Amino acid sequence: MKIPLSPPDRKATLENLLRQDPEKAIKMMLGRQGSTDEKGRYFHWDKVRYLQPPEGLSSEEYWLALKLSRQNQSKTLPFLDKHGKPFQYLVTDNMYEILHWLDQNASGIIKASQSITNPSTRETYLVNSLMEEAINSSQIEGAATTREVAKEMLREGRHPRDYSEQMIVNNYRAMQFIREISDELLTKEMIFEVHRILTEGTLEDPENAGRLRDPENKIHVFSAEQEILHTPPAAEELTVRLERLCDFANRKDEGKDFLHPLLKAIVLHFMIGFDHPFVDGNGRTARALFYWYALRHGYWLLEFLSISAVIKEAPQKYVLAYLHTETDDNDLTYFLIHQLETIKKAIEKLHEYLARKAGEMENAERLLDYTVLQGTLNHRQLALLDHALKHPGYLYTIEGHRNSHGVSYQTARTDLLNLSSEKTPLLRRRKQGNAFAFVAPVDLRAALKKLPRR
Repeated sequence: MKIPLSPPDRKATLENLLRQDPEKAIKMMLGRQGSTDEKGRYFHWDKVRYLQPPEGLSSEEYWLALKLSRQNQSKTLPFLDKHGKPFQYLVTDNMYEILHWLDQNASGIIKASQSITNPSTRETYLVNSLMEEAINSSQIEGAATTREVAKEMLREGRHPRDYSEQMIVNNYRAMQFIREISDELLTKEMIFEVHRILTEGTLEDPENAGRLRDPENKIHVFSAEQEILHTPPAAEELTVRLERLCDFANRKDEGKDFLHPLLKAIVLHFMIGFDHPFVDGNGRTARALFYWYALRHGYWLLEFLSISAVIKEAPQKYVLAYLHTETDDNDLTYFLIHQLETIKKAIEKLHEYLARKAGEMENAERLLDYTVLQGTLNHRQLALLDHALKHPGYLYTIEGHRNSHGVSYQTARTDLLNLSSEKTPLLRRRKQGNAFAFVAPVDLRAALKKLPRR
């Protein structure tokens, strides 16, 4: 990836146009072009220069018209870049449409699946989502562990074996911490604690966990080709910048100063990434604070999403959203649009996942029709049964079952013992140290057919 081409000098384009065609220049300054193309897309110059401009305009003049319109609509944010220039943004019609959709789907319960509004099943899906976000957020930052191995580790509570697994465990703990503090105001100390949890045992110098980078830490963001993409502000500015970030997060927006909570959460995400206050773990900290702000302001469905899973599908677009902002007058609109689309896609993926899991549950339950077990297994046992049918020989433990569903040890023990009793011998029980382990038999489907009929 390379830094996007910087836009042409608007002042030079306008001066040239005023000399050649004053009437056209005046119309352009009135902002009639609009801030997007005819399809409502908010493009950077590196895309606009390849488009067919409106009749009568050159590419440079078309860009000038877009920028003048954007300038008239933009609002400034209380943050400055390393040169003292403010960040700005605007909200396009498409953004309003997505925000309306997200308000309906991420903060209310009208359209929410019963799986995540039902107290008996909610915890199962919440635990899964926390695991997914922990794994995907770590993989964005370079963790090499597979999803399957990582989930097994988190379920069993196994000690991480390497750097990658430690990153994932840390992310999981940080997401749990974010849930616990979602009612609290943001402080520098809270940010430090989130970072400390995220980086514990993964930094070259353990003293850097939960601590701002020092001036001697020369931090840059590199591309895969080792080109410098971003150099953050000086370390001496970080304390003031974090204080400003906390003030922004804690301020109650009203009237003309109102900023939609999800946009504000995205701004927090962006600024941590831009400022890079720590030697490592900035991206993970930024995404964690996004979740904190969204949950604090009632967007409870985001607990069940993995934003990072969507980012991981196209990581270059994520980086490009940062670069477009930095190379175009600190216009944060690019990053806001990218993240709104990411959240929307994550919600759509959640609905697909819930529909799929509901279908799997129904299939598992159907296998019990007209047997003595019909209607007797809870959702945790049905989920395990479906998994066991697909993974013959898989080893289940009480601790793993407990962590997978967020239940007590006794509840998990009862679930597994019931599935391995003489009456319902669907799992094979065996001793593993001082505890029991439960194995999915290869002939499980045949065992289901042998169950006594009603």
